[in-house]
Amino acid sequence: MDYQTFSAILRSGAPVHLSGIGGVSMRALARMLRDLGANVRGSDRDESVYTEELRAQGIPVAIGHRPENTAGAALVIRTAAIHDDNPEIAAARAQGIPVISRAEAWGMLMKDCRTAVCVAGTHGKTTTTSMIATFAQAASLDPTVMVGGDLKSIGGTLRIGHSGLMVAEACEYQNSFLSFHPTAAIILNIDRDHLDFFKDLDDILRSFRRFAELTPADGCVIANGDDRNTRTALAGIDRRVVWFGEAGDCDIRPARITVRDGCYGCDVMVRGELWCCLRLSVPGRHNLQNALAAAAAALELQVSSDAFAAGLAAYTGVGRRFEFRRRWRGAAVYDDYAHHPSEIEAALKAARGMTRGRVVCVFQPHTYSRTAKLLPEFAAALSHADLCVLCPVYAARETNEWGVDSSDLQKLVPGSVLADSLPDAARRLGDIVRPGDLIFTMGAGDVFHVADYLRDGD
Repeated sequence: MDYQTFSAILRSGAPVHLSGIGGVSMRALARMLRDLGANVRGSDRDESVYTEELRAQGIPVAIGHRPENTAGAALVIRTAAIHDDNPEIAAARAQGIPVISRAEAWGMLMKDCRTAVCVAGTHGKTTTTSMIATFAQAASLDPTVMVGGDLKSIGGTLRIGHSGLMVAEACEYQNSFLSFHPTAAIILNIDRDHLDFFKDLDDILRSFRRFAELTPADGCVIANGDDRNTRTALAGIDRRVVWFGEAGDCDIRPARITVRDGCYGCDVMVRGELWCCLRLSVPGRHNLQNALAAAAAALELQVSSDAFAAGLAAYTGVGRRFEFRRRWRGAAVYDDYAHHPSEIEAALKAARGMTRGRVVCVFQPHTYSRTAKLLPEFAAALSHADLCVLCPVYAARETNEWGVDSSDLQKLVPGSVLADSLPDAARRLGDIVRPGDLIFTMGAGDVFHVADYLRDGD
């Protein structure tokens, strides 16, 4: 579908149906389209607080995917988890209704933007997008923001601005980000992931290079100079590249790195000159890297060093990213979306710097394919915890074609405990936890509910 047809449908008042409207990016898209005047409706597999919120905002939502849901629609937009055999997609095509992906729709919306900062990378996308959104608001840039987590400063996952600046999280799964139109493409890192879609690491590298090549001649690529895979992907690229990191040839580097209560700070040096003094309010060395990427974006957006430093100091995190949940029996309980070995290792190392007690990790593997293909890496990452409680694999979009389950991981993680459900994981914590421990629930599924099952009276 071309941009003109897409825009004409939005203006026509004819229904635009979103299949899978309850997802993070889809419900943000629904709100964005409605703000532009489109007649939006949708469907989702299950009832949830999000479908209730959408209805409260005046967006009709049907529960269950049925052919009749697309009747009369001028356009169907589907989430990446919905495939061609879905009844709504099949019915729409039989009726001659155009079907596009969520990523294609966001890409169309970016064409209306003067500046589009798109944040990609295997790890850190949500946090870095949120950092950029926070300083952009502090600098009065009035950005439109699309982020994959609950950012309190924008009241959720979407902020609609009116300045022509969009800041958007850009996911590589199913090559979604190749539908975007970045003027500044940020690559935080490149790692082996989504191996149910990508053939191998080389396939992933090619995808990220194509993403970088989407930037126009007068745009730029902001890239992690400390990440070998990113260097490989961008070798010889015909684009202006701004490198961040600790490597000596990086344009934006940290100096005089400090750490206090797990939170890092540094002097941000731009091509050898002091630009600002940065003090973060979120823990972890990995967040220092994310902040350097945000600094590069600030420079491209011509944000002052003072506004940038103030914005980053005020950034206190995003939902499900090192999020404090509660205290329980003298232990602090945190939750994190980490679901890849590199992310787990970074979060557990950050946790280690925040407590003198033990680090206890409740881990829920996410998808069978990732678990099977990265099993040794998961075991190595979880070794950074003192104790692990392993929950059943969260299947998400998959069936277990690999014959793997959490017991395979337990065999590789000494002293780990196997739980048969989330309530069982909470019960097992009751037998383990001591005052002063730091408990982390980790995974991209519903493992965060473990904190809700912890009962003080047990």
